[in-house]
Amino acid sequence: MQAHAEDLRAELPDLQPASRDALVEEILRDWRTAEIPEPDRLLCRYADKLTRTPAAMTALDVMELHEAGFDDTAIHDAIQVIGYFNYINRVADAFHVDLEPGMAPYPDETMSRG
Repeated sequence: MQAHAEDLRAELPDLQPASRDALVEEILRDWRTAEIPEPDRLLCRYADKLTRTPAAMTALDVMELHEAGFDDTAIHDAIQVIGYFNYINRVADAFHVDLEPGMAPYPDETMSRG
């Protein structure tokens, strides 16, 4: 998560460092309660739903993103990024790649990692 937090900080160059850090920490705690623009909140909700319940996705999910101002290219790009992160996280979980500091341990800590 910290690597992603640093990426997010880099994407927010117009904010003062203290404001940027506070926003990133809010998002890390819970994007649902963070003070982010509504289009960003909708995109986060879309990513959360696609990650947790992909079979529940409907055309309405895409329509909401269109209504929030995302065009087809932006939605396509978001789906590609969300899908890739879901894929690579599953690969990392399958191989029990070492976790970042502060992440909850795997349920079965007797498994070797590497």
